[in-house]
Amino acid sequence: MQPILELGARAAVLLKARGERIAVAETSAGGLISAGLLAVPGASTFFVGGAITYSARSIRALAGLTLDDLQAAGIRSSSEPYAALLAKTIRERHGDKVIWGLSETGAAGPDGNRYGDPAGHTCFAVSGPVTLVRSLRTGRADRFANMQAFAAATLALLIEALEAAPDRRA
Repeated sequence: MQPILELGARAAVLLKARGERIAVAETSAGGLISAGLLAVPGASTFFVGGAITYSARSIRALAGLTLDDLQAAGIRSSSEPYAALLAKTIRERHGDKVIWGLSETGAAGPDGNRYGDPAGHTCFAVSGPVTLVRSLRTGRADRFANMQAFAAATLALLIEALEAAPDRRA
């Protein structure tokens, strides 16, 4: 868990310094991304909300997306296009004062998902002044180790985006 806490603290410093807010949607990381950010004292200054969109029901209720909508757009869960859409959607659903959306979607294990992705597969995205999308395959079936790897990779992507983004206050 230490890398998640360290990465969450680094992201928090950057968000606080920029005076910006974030909303998070995660699936197979199971809340570890949000926990990494929320473990920082003063998190309420930058963390607006989060959702664990683990099922079709929660995707619809928390992100306002349906599997039919995704299929009609040619998007499936556990993919880079879905991660990008989820990051954008979670940011937009939290209002215009939220600058950043962060998402993760994958298969923690010990088995793969119904789309043919193996355990240890995830896609994650940041939506904001800088938009980035990545994939990771750990090659492991260890569920909790994958969850930690997914959260750490997603937080590292957030840090990369925050460091690359122009300062909006200038």
